[in-house]
Amino acid sequence: MTQTTGTVTPSTTDMQRASVPFPGGGAGVGALVALDIDGTLSPGGMTVPAATVEAVQDVRRSGHHVVLASGRSLVGVLPVARRLGIDQGWVVASNGAVVARVGDALPGGYRLEKMYAFDVEPVIRLARAALPAVQVGVEEIGWGYRVDRLFDRRLVNGEQRRVPDTELWNVPASRVVLRAQGVLDLVEPLRALGVTPTPAGQDWLDVTPGGVSKATGLERIRQRVGVDPRWTLAVGDGVNDLDMIAWAARGVAMGHAPATVVDAADEVTGTLEEHGVVTVLRTLTSQDRSPR
Repeated sequence: MTQTTGTVTPSTTDMQRASVPFPGGGAGVGALVALDIDGTLSPGGMTVPAATVEAVQDVRRSGHHVVLASGRSLVGVLPVARRLGIDQGWVVASNGAVVARVGDALPGGYRLEKMYAFDVEPVIRLARAALPAVQVGVEEIGWGYRVDRLFDRRLVNGEQRRVPDTELWNVPASRVVLRAQGVLDLVEPLRALGVTPTPAGQDWLDVTPGGVSKATGLERIRQRVGVDPRWTLAVGDGVNDLDMIAWAARGVAMGHAPATVVDAADEVTGTLEEHGVVTVLRTLTSQDRSPR
């Protein structure tokens, strides 16, 4: 971490507070601005503060590509895109396992650009053997989850359908959710299976195909829209944001992010309550963005 953006509480960092010019712009192209949702844009659910909506819309009107990059399933990302006024563009869902184009004219409001899937049976069997009480959800893109027992609706997006284990793993899927006390102990055994386990809390693991992350999805989009790698910005607050923060030319951590994320970032902005993401976005609409 070398710089700090915006207003950050002393408990977050004692580095000098400064606004750092973004290395990008570009006639007719703009920058690619990747934004995490939960803890960055939203406190949870589909709520996004009005100030954040306005800042995102201003950035888009300035010619930049705003891409939501979330651990949420696609069905949880799309309403936030609509709230932000992203009627044409791209999103990354399920920690990079799903890349979609969004648009009002598309059936259902989206078209899958890429979906990475894997055989979930070995993952579920391993989890069951280690933690018999583990709760399992298998994502169904654009709908919700097949589950072994129902999750609290505040914890997952979309619908849920309770099924036996054989139906949990009868087709490849983009993501499996594992929830149980002690589930973080499965990180290394799962990696040995060739999949990507990502902690999302002390009792929660998101499991996606190996080699997939928010960064891989964003790089696919960057190449499609023709943005120079120097003109990439990412803002996030979680462990699942580490790869995209490293991928971006300008990686920003929210002020409340854990130390691992703060240390990996180029900058730290304010917390969610301080509208830290707005502070970052305003740097894209209040300065000369010509290439260096």
